Parts: sequence; structure tokens; C-alpha cells
Amino acid sequence: MTFKEFQKDMRVAYLGGGTGIFASGLIWLISGLSGMYLTKQTSILIFFIGGMLIYPLGILSAKLLKRSGKHKDNNPLAKLALESTAILFIGLFIAYAVFQTQQLWFYPVMLMIIGVRYLVFQSIYGIKLYWVLGLLLIVSGVLCLISNQPFHFGGIIGGVIELIFGIVVTTKERKNES
Repeated sequence: MTFKEFQKDMRVAYLGGGTGIFASGLIWLISGLSGMYLTKQTSILIFFIGGMLIYPLGILSAKLLKRSGKHKDNNPLAKLALESTAILFIGLFIAYAVFQTQQLWFYPVMLMIIGVRYLVFQSIYGIKLYWVLGLLLIVSGVLCLISNQPFHFGGIIGGVIELIFGIVVTTKERKNES
């Protein structure tokens, strides 16, 4: 298979990752909103536990939308997707460490880290929209930092951005199948 065929295999199996983006957006939004009404620590705990549910929710959603949720066994891009998870875990550790001294920075740091991870997804799926999503999250994180937004704001912004992109990518990929 060629590189483009591997990307197509990933797009077809996972609806271009759109269902995962949408699931992630829901977690960001729930976590951000909880930061308005609950403690910051509870908001982060929701973010962390919810984050562990993103992949299974994305796969379940893809299957409900008649996709396999499984790439071909020989697809090397699956390894890249798994390896890019290291960005997420290291980023979460960094964001939580920063939270210990500067609580308002947790979500902005996570926005930038997740944004960087989405830049890699362009290579996995071959969808240039991932560059836009990644850059938008990175810029949102920077803007939240320099404008000193309330704690929950970055979580809500991340959620809204990802929900929109999740819908756009999923819809685009569903249209591509017909």
C-alpha cells in the first residue's frame, strides 16, 4: 500500500477521526463547565477521566455511523497515532505541574499541547483541516494565557472548537463515502 492508501484506510475506518474529535470536545466542554461550578481539581479530574473515554467513545460513534473503527493490521499510521499519545500524557503532566503554581494556566497549556497533537493527525488522516484545528487550539491557548482568562474558559473554548471540527470532519467524511 502507498502512504495515501494508508491514510485513506485510517479515514474510512474512523470517519477521518471526526467522531474522536467530537467525543473530545464533549469532554472538554463538560470539564470546562464543571470548572465554573465545582472545584478546579474536580474539573481537572473530569478532564483526565473523561480523556480516557475519548478513544472508546470515538470508536463506538464510528461504528454507530457504519464504520469499522478498525484499520488494516499492516497500517503503520496506527503506530503514529499511538505514539502521538505520548504528547498527550507528557502534556497532561506538564499542565498539572504548572497548575500547582499557576492554576489559571491548566487549560491554556492543554489547549496548546492538544493543538500540537492534532498537527500530527494531518499525517495520519491526510486531512489538512487538522492543521487548522491544531493551530486554532494553540492560538486559543496562547490568547487565554496572555489575556488572563478565568480557569474554566480554556476548557469551554476547547470544547466548542472541537465540537465544531468534529461535526465538520465527520460530515465531510460521511459525504465522501457516498
